[in-house]
Amino acid sequence: MAEHDVIDEHLEDDQGDAYGLDARTVRAIREAAEAGDAAALTALMEPLHPADIADVLEQMDREPRDRLIALYGHEFDGDILSELEESVREEVIATLAPDVLTDAVRELESDDVVDLIEDLDEAQRSEILDALGAADRLAVEQALSFPEYSAGRLMQREVVTAPAHWTVGDAIDFMRAKEDLPDQFYHIVLVDPRHQPVAYVTLGKVMSSRRDIALMDLAEPSFRTIPVTQDEEDVAYAFNQYHLISAPVVDEDGRLVGVITIDDAMAVLSEENEEDLLRLAGVGDESLSDRTLQIARQRFPWLFVNLLTAILASIVIAQFEDVLAAIVALAVLMPIVASMGGNAGTQSLTVAVRSLATRDLTGANALRVIRREITAGLINGCIFAVIMGVVGVVWFGTPMLGIVLGAAMIINMVVAGLAGILVPLTLEKVGVDPALASGAFVTTVTDIVGFFAFLGLAALLLL
Repeated sequence: MAEHDVIDEHLEDDQGDAYGLDARTVRAIREAAEAGDAAALTALMEPLHPADIADVLEQMDREPRDRLIALYGHEFDGDILSELEESVREEVIATLAPDVLTDAVRELESDDVVDLIEDLDEAQRSEILDALGAADRLAVEQALSFPEYSAGRLMQREVVTAPAHWTVGDAIDFMRAKEDLPDQFYHIVLVDPRHQPVAYVTLGKVMSSRRDIALMDLAEPSFRTIPVTQDEEDVAYAFNQYHLISAPVVDEDGRLVGVITIDDAMAVLSEENEEDLLRLAGVGDESLSDRTLQIARQRFPWLFVNLLTAILASIVIAQFEDVLAAIVALAVLMPIVASMGGNAGTQSLTVAVRSLATRDLTGANALRVIRREITAGLINGCIFAVIMGVVGVVWFGTPMLGIVLGAAMIINMVVAGLAGILVPLTLEKVGVDPALASGAFVTTVTDIVGFFAFLGLAALLLL
């Protein structure tokens, strides 16, 4: 009794947290799992959102996670599987008892089931498909037949439709009589006799209008259809650009086959943003749940690329050995020029990659953006040139050294801004993901130009 009082007190203390979990909640869950106390564990987990439970599972090692799953047993919710990272999800599915997995999967919408199984191996995929009813299994298998990362994979089959000639009263009576409406939907899609969508109406307008009003009179101006083979990035862009809540998906004949809702489109946007961020850092799709060897293997290629670029920069430095030997101060100041150029290039690169992803940077405005980056680089370069020129004079007492340092700073900052835009634009033009490869190229350019400009000017003006 005392233990459960502690749990209740603990939960009451955490009610002030607006979002997510605090460390005490996670610790209490871990302790209950380690103690094998199923009642205490259920009391702690039951109020949590599936996303929070997924976070707990992702933070645990394999053995304690398996112990928790075994104790939580039949309380396991299918939405938890949808929230898990792919690598953890596979392990959880392998751990779940067949009957628990069956019940969990049956609770999910068809799009969530597709997302759940598309990356699993054949044995796990068959296990989940076998848990579905005939109609649901057919819907999932048809979705899997569409190209990966397409609207067909993203859509859900559960969609509420009505003939275009219906009134509000017809729609309300239909929905009241229908027993298998989707758990969540935002529009009633109006279709013609060939089952082609022609408009949609929000539930809010249906519920606030008289029964004799024609549904077509309430149609939303934002209506647009999405081809089933449309790339999911284009789908997410359309939702964000046109402020869509949901959109019907059509096959090659224009017939309605499903619907995509805003939560799925925003999930794609979030994944793309996260992917770009990770790729800019050269870590791919790495997560905290990945194994050590897997992480090392994913990071090695880009570390190797960085090694090659560092060798190129060293080759440039080697061409000026005599200059460095004659003026030791150059070795002290040289990293400053390269570092400032690298940082400036990364700033331009980050803005460019993000703008390409959101389609704000296109061929139509590329020249204007390039001019802006060159000008910004020139302004900042001049300011820092004055600062570092003064530093060079005060530090080493050589006015000409300050001039060389300032001039090299200007050159490298301008080149950095230019490279930060041109490199991702060029890579996208040739079909390479700008987020994946731009960083190494921009760093190489700024290092080589920075060292060459600084040491070259020093060779001309100081010797």
